[in-house]
Order: sequence, then structure tokens, then C-alpha cells
Amino acid sequence: MTPMGTEEISPADDSTGQFPQLDLGGDALFLDIDGTLIDIAPTPEAVVVPESLKIDLVRLRDKLSGALALLSGRTLGAIDQLFAPVKFAAAGAHGAEVRPAPDGAVKHCAQAMTAVEKAAFAEIAKVDPRIRIEDKVYTMAIHYRLAPEAEDLLIGLVNDRVGKLQENLRVLCGKAVVEVKRRGFNKGTGLRALMEHPPFAGRRPLFFGDDVTDEDALAVLPEFGGTGVSVGRLLPGATGMIERPAQLRHWLAAIAPQAPD
Repeated sequence: MTPMGTEEISPADDSTGQFPQLDLGGDALFLDIDGTLIDIAPTPEAVVVPESLKIDLVRLRDKLSGALALLSGRTLGAIDQLFAPVKFAAAGAHGAEVRPAPDGAVKHCAQAMTAVEKAAFAEIAKVDPRIRIEDKVYTMAIHYRLAPEAEDLLIGLVNDRVGKLQENLRVLCGKAVVEVKRRGFNKGTGLRALMEHPPFAGRRPLFFGDDVTDEDALAVLPEFGGTGVSVGRLLPGATGMIERPAQLRHWLAAIAPQAPD
């Protein structure tokens, strides 16, 4: 893509996917991480963010006057570790943690899961040594990418535990992961909270996501006149779709050089 040198940018090659125009002076960019910005790995710890992507995001954030944020099921601590030494505005743990500025204060929007709740779901890992439990403070994630044949069994066990606990819990079935969280917060509430603060307030949100957990963010976009693009398949609420995270990284890299170093 040839840099256009203007405040409104669209990809020169539509074959890379359905990318909307990005108004650098009036839009805010919100990006899911796993499966959207970067490819999903066998385990969350195996994910590596290329240094070139970090540089591109920082440059684009500058061009957007700071209006770039990450939305993720990962906690803010895990996000910061992944993108170190760079920090971004973000909503972590599915909106349980909201940080409107990279080095700003964190707003906690949910209660942590109790020890009893965590123990009930951690017990599920015993059915197969390839299953991994991830304690994300506000949620419990059961990863089965290494044991895909266990999907139906795991979903059944999780729903059984939720029923026995009789708590206000929600089950999220993502890509080779089942996650349990309290109701009342999600990526949509996280995006909405970020939109209350500068530099996001008053801008039009543009969101990229790939999974069922991103549908909550897509659902709130009309409140702000926003646009959503999904990766891999067309999600409800998305107006466009791209095939792979690599296409999004290519698009970001094409826009980023226009920002000053």
C-alpha cells in the first residue's frame, strides 16, 4: 500500500480484506489480541508479539492522538507482559479491568472469582493432563487446544459446575477454550468505559475481533456510530471480515509509516 499522506486512509488492495476507511482525526481503534492481532498458539504463554507490531501500534497510536486500545480476555498484567516494554490503553479480563491511559489508573469493574468457584473449575483439569486451567482472577479459562476431542466433555462439565454453584455465572465457549465469568461485564462494557474518557470520547470506534467473546463489543458499536470487522468468520454485528490476523498486521503496518517516528 502506498502511503496516502492524508488524514483518511483505506487499503489500496481490497484483496487483503474488508477494511473500512480509518479517519485518523475522528476514529478510535480497538483491537482484540489473540486470534485477531496475533495468531492463536497452543498455550497463552506461547504467544509472541513481533517487535515490528509493537512499533507499528505505537506509531499508529501517535497518529490517532492516543485513541488506540486493546480489548482482551487477558488481564492487564498479562497484556503488559505480552507487549513489554510498551503499554497501551486497554480493557482486560473481558472488561473487568479498564485502563484509559497506558500509564493511568486502573478501574476494576468486577469482583474476583471466589476460591470455592475457582476450585470447582480447576478440578476439571484432572480429566486429561493436556487440559490447562488458567486463573485470570475474574475468570477461569479451561484450554483444550491440545485435546480437541475433549470439547463436548469439558463444556458439559463446566455447565454442570455452573449449575451446582448456583451463582450468576456465564459460560463463554471460544476457540479451544471454555471460560467462566460473572455476568455484568464483558468486552462491550469495557469498550463503553474507554469511550467515556479522552482521547476516545467523541470519536467513532473501529473494532477488530475474532471470537464469540468479541460479539459483546460489536453489539455496543452502534451506540457510538462505530464499525466492526471480524477475523476468520463474519460475527454478528460485524460489517466486514478478513481471513487472518496477518492481514490485519499488514494493514496496520501500511498505515503506521505515515505516523512520525
